[in-house]
Amino acid sequence: MFKELYKETRDHMHKTVEIFEANLATLRTGRANPALLEHIKVDYYGSLMPLNQIASVSAPDARTLVVQAWDQNALPLIEKAIRDSDLGLNPNNQGDTIFINIPPLTAERRKEIVKAAHNYAEEARVAVRNVRRDALHRVKKMAKEEHISEDDVKRAEKEIQEITDEFIGKIDEVLEAKEKEILSE
Repeated sequence: MFKELYKETRDHMHKTVEIFEANLATLRTGRANPALLEHIKVDYYGSLMPLNQIASVSAPDARTLVVQAWDQNALPLIEKAIRDSDLGLNPNNQGDTIFINIPPLTAERRKEIVKAAHNYAEEARVAVRNVRRDALHRVKKMAKEEHISEDDVKRAEKEIQEITDEFIGKIDEVLEAKEKEILSE
């Protein structure tokens, strides 16, 4: 009877971890990663467009990103959007392509990025706990409506807590791996 609830809880928590991983991918490390530019919006013909909808981004090596616009007229706009972003990158427009050299990070900048990663992790933990709270609320509601025994309710609460602990552990693992990636170089 609680199996569907457990499945939904797992699905919601899994989505939370995926969002957390996507947020971490946008953090700058010492290596070139196309995901670094994912959140950049370009003012293209009067509307803000995500960069990946008007150009392709690739990383030919560990220190360079290459942006190739599908419309050559958009290159100066893309260059401006990258320069104005908070990433501290200096794009180099070569006429038909933009090259971005990824400079090595300073120790101070690495600490700031790790701090941002910890903030993302805490947001993800809070989201997982909110899913747990909602699931526990549904268990209590089901107990009232369907006259479920107290032992079954306790077992369901314990199972939901175990699922929560599992996903908080996943968040901590992902954070630890990202922290090592940021601090190494």
